[in-house]
Amino acid sequence: MLTVGDKLPGLSVPVQQGVAALPAGETLDLGKTDGKWKILFYWPKDFTFVCPTEIVGYGELKNDFADRDAVLIGASTDTSHVHFAWRKSDEQLANADFPWIADNSKKLAEALGILDPEEGVAYRATFIIDPDNVIQHVTVNGLNVGRNPAETLRVLDALQTNELCPCNWSEGEDLLRPAA
Repeated sequence: MLTVGDKLPGLSVPVQQGVAALPAGETLDLGKTDGKWKILFYWPKDFTFVCPTEIVGYGELKNDFADRDAVLIGASTDTSHVHFAWRKSDEQLANADFPWIADNSKKLAEALGILDPEEGVAYRATFIIDPDNVIQHVTVNGLNVGRNPAETLRVLDALQTNELCPCNWSEGEDLLRPAA
């Protein structure tokens, strides 16, 4: 599995966003940085139970991530048409307006090392990637336990300080300062 210090693979991947039109072969070049942080999070499958709670949770924090020069990118091993159908079927998912990678070839999930070998779908993996496309944080959950998007935001805040942050540190709290 790729981990802290590894580069995000610079793949061009199929992507789906919004509900205004059927997918038409749109792609996202993960090698481009645009000077932004990336929050890349995978869920196992569309049309399931835990996954929409996470997608909606991340979507509700989209502006908070944007305030920190970070872009949200969701992903699963479903196709862009399945993503589109799921978004069309659920107003909350339709409002989760960020790109969803359609990794049905599983190339990115395999490159990241996050495929469940028995189920053939991605684990619930979250990667925080810096503006140089270097992975700075990774969490991976099994298929049945959802994540806390607010914790991802807290970790991003800590990483962006480039300082020593104590356990449970939150934005605005004191940083650790070694004695001189």
